Amino acid sequence: MEQRVDGRPLLAVLVTLCVTVTAAYGVLYYAFTVLQPRIIDSTGWSAAAITSAFSAGTLVGAVAGIPVGRVIQRYGPRWVMAGASLLGAAALLVVAAAPSYGVFALGWLLVGLSTAGTFYPPAFAALTHWFGARRVDAITTLTLAGGFASTIFAPLTDALAGWVDWRWTYVILAGAFVVLTFVPSVVVLDLAWETTGARSNEGVTARSAEPAGPSHDSRPVRDRDVLRSRPFVLLTIAGTLVSLVVFASIVHLVPFLVEHGLSPTTAAWALGLSGAGQVAGRAFYPMLARRFGVRARMIGGVLWFAVSVALLPLLPAVGWVMIVVSVLTGTARGLYTLISATVVSDVWGPDRYAALNGVYSAPAGVAGALAPAVGASLASVMGGYDALYWVLAGTALVAAGLSWVGLRSSSEVS
Repeated sequence: MEQRVDGRPLLAVLVTLCVTVTAAYGVLYYAFTVLQPRIIDSTGWSAAAITSAFSAGTLVGAVAGIPVGRVIQRYGPRWVMAGASLLGAAALLVVAAAPSYGVFALGWLLVGLSTAGTFYPPAFAALTHWFGARRVDAITTLTLAGGFASTIFAPLTDALAGWVDWRWTYVILAGAFVVLTFVPSVVVLDLAWETTGARSNEGVTARSAEPAGPSHDSRPVRDRDVLRSRPFVLLTIAGTLVSLVVFASIVHLVPFLVEHGLSPTTAAWALGLSGAGQVAGRAFYPMLARRFGVRARMIGGVLWFAVSVALLPLLPAVGWVMIVVSVLTGTARGLYTLISATVVSDVWGPDRYAALNGVYSAPAGVAGALAPAVGASLASVMGGYDALYWVLAGTALVAAGLSWVGLRSSSEVS
């Protein structure tokens, strides 16, 4: 039977979030990668300065995810996501109209702030709350759709930039962003949102009934208790380390392969096909979720990622070999996207997901923003990309160990 909340089919909610999140990543993130060279040529600002402004916005978005998660936990995602959509569009207009680098950087800080309410975490919170026991399938569908953000918006942005300059390109994208995100959020995401401790199944079909994690003396566990607990701290550290490895390995894959003698074209194909592997890994995840517990999924996924990263410097620099390993690495990345998206609800229940996941995701977001610079520094200091990938593989192994200890010490994990 089709799931409904307040008599409305949840398919409309899922489709809406797929559209809004895909548009958010496409307009607020991937468009910059296409427009960056044009911005440099037009303004004369250095690549380092422009990238620093963009990275600073990413950091702001990661940190802002903590209070945004708490607000969603209490009031729901509708007006948070709608307000963030308007902020994102306004911020892009600031970027487009920036007369100086200072205003340009301010615009990207505002863009970063808006991503806290338009990227995956708030959408994950909405799906976890409304879909209940079927949240894994819903989140998987969302990430599969989001995986096409670059496929859609990179060529679209390039086409616009070939017609008008980069400033007007951002103006057009800002207008499209309002239509694709603000309007659907206001119209569709107006469903009932029960706060922690007040949720019921009235008017809801097929809602899960997972416990929110009682303490040993049968009293409810407060969010503060969970955030200070050993399992949460260890899993958050592990997730932060894996995020660092994921983004560093992606950003530096092409120069690593070129250093091993592959042509830039072959290296680009390897990177592109690793993205296809990421989509495949996400599609494979629901079956794993039905067959294995959270401990096996978390540790197994991180170990798979560690092994695939470690294989890169070990194997011969043959094009098809490197492409196969890159696809395997992408598959592991895709799996981990969903593992990290569901681990909080798997361990502590879905009722307080928004608040807890906001804290869990924030340091991982910071690590992802810093990963390119950290990876480049390590490669420079250690004498090449082989050493970097060995360090990344070792870091993933450490994360797997921390995950094992954290989940083993949690009485809520079966």
